Amino acid sequence: MALILITGASDGLGRALAEDLAADGRHRLLLHGRDERRLAEVAEVTGGEPIRADLSSLAEVRRLAERVATTHDRLDVLVNNAGIGFHVEGTTREVSADGHELRLAVNYLAPVLLTRELLPLLRRAAPSRIVNVASIGQQPIDFADPQLERGYTDVAAYCRSKLALIGHTLDLAEELRDSGITVNAVHPATYMPTAMSARSGMEVVDTLEQGVAATRRLVDAPETAGVTGRYFEGGEEARAAEEAYDPDYRRRLADLTRRLVPGR
Repeated sequence: MALILITGASDGLGRALAEDLAADGRHRLLLHGRDERRLAEVAEVTGGEPIRADLSSLAEVRRLAERVATTHDRLDVLVNNAGIGFHVEGTTREVSADGHELRLAVNYLAPVLLTRELLPLLRRAAPSRIVNVASIGQQPIDFADPQLERGYTDVAAYCRSKLALIGHTLDLAEELRDSGITVNAVHPATYMPTAMSARSGMEVVDTLEQGVAATRRLVDAPETAGVTGRYFEGGEEARAAEEAYDPDYRRRLADLTRRLVPGR
């Protein structure tokens, strides 16, 4: 049975994905969440192992990885799903426990660090998979103001964090090309009926089932075995914003990431 860690599994897409995976009984699930009550609920429904952590703290990200590594000797799939959305009119800038702009911290720095910490387990399980839940909403980071201290909006912060995650996906796929570990990013669906979408103030566009199907295709579908370094929108391969393919942009992003996440 494949061991799958899903971050953000206590609500929305993460919970729906966990329930879908649990239904066929072929996987063991590690369920990350921040809310203990909701996490316990999904663990009871799916039979998964709940692990609480606040991904706005890099120390807690490391503790999450340590807990997984001390109780399991391999990891077949990592789904970096947890994230903070936006309110379309939001202009109040927030910071993480480490002082980083909050959406950059949770949507980008946390999955980058968690992935790096769990690579030994993913290598042991190879062929294994990393699935990064991104978004069709993408903007490049302004490296003169990477923490978005000027002209802040929720939308800009969210879109910058998601393009950064796609750029990192492509870099990591190149790094791991001969390891048996695949790395892909996916925009699952648009404004699904989730709490995150409700907080955005936008109308529902796609179903939760569409998002689950697109994400699960990268988790365990036979046709995506060996596919790596790609960005998908729904079930189709797509082209991300041009900066994701720009070597200079990705080099500057990697330099920024090393500064913000020491020792990663």
